Amino acid sequence: MSYAYLFKYIIIGDTGVGKSCLLLQFTDKRFQPVHDLTIGVEFGARMINIDSKQIKLQIWDTAGQESFRSITRSYYRGAAGALLVYDITRRETFNHLTSWLEDARQHSSSNMVIMLIGNKSDLESRRDVQKAEGEAFAREHGLVFMETSAKTSTNVEEAFIDTAKEIYRKIQQGLFDVNNEANGIKIGPQQPSGAAPGTGSRHSPQGSGDSSGCC
Repeated sequence: MSYAYLFKYIIIGDTGVGKSCLLLQFTDKRFQPVHDLTIGVEFGARMINIDSKQIKLQIWDTAGQESFRSITRSYYRGAAGALLVYDITRRETFNHLTSWLEDARQHSSSNMVIMLIGNKSDLESRRDVQKAEGEAFAREHGLVFMETSAKTSTNVEEAFIDTAKEIYRKIQQGLFDVNNEANGIKIGPQQPSGAAPGTGSRHSPQGSGDSSGCC
C-alpha cells in the first residue's frame, strides 16, 4: 500500500497506563483486558487519510519501567509525534508526566507534536485525576490534550489522527524538513488514485514479560 507520507510515533508514560492497549485498539480495533508488560518496544502501523492523502503511521509502543528508559530514549530520535499517557485512576502516573516530558523534549526534535492522553476514562468512579488538571498541564506545556478509553475506544481514533493532523499542518507550514528522516517523516512513493485505507498491524520485536491488567 503506497502512501504520501510516513509519520513515526512513540507512545510514552508509566507502566500500566494502557499504552499497549491504546495501540491495539487503534491498529486492530480490539481490547485485550490482560496484556503482557511491554519489554523494550512493540510496533504497530496503520494507514489513515488526511486532506485526501494516504498517511502511514508507524507507532512505537515503549516500556514504562524505569529499567527500560534508556531504550525508550533512543526511540525519541526520529519521532514526529508522541502520545504521553497517564492513568486517570492513578495520580502517581500523572505526577510523573513532567519527567517523561523532560525526556521527550531533551531527546527529540523541537517540532515533535506531543499529545497528552488521560487514559481509562471509562473508570470514572475510580478517577483520581480531574480532567481540568490534565487540561491545565497541557496548556502549561503547550501540549494537545484528550481523555481516552482503550476499553471502549472513546477518543482513541481522535488521539492518533489529531496528532497526525498537527504534524501535517506543520509540514504545510514548512516547520518540518520532510527530506530529513531524522524528523520522523518520510515521503512515500507516488500515491495512486482511488487507493483505500489499509488495515492495521502489530508485532513485538522484543518479546513480552509478566501479565498485567490493561485498559
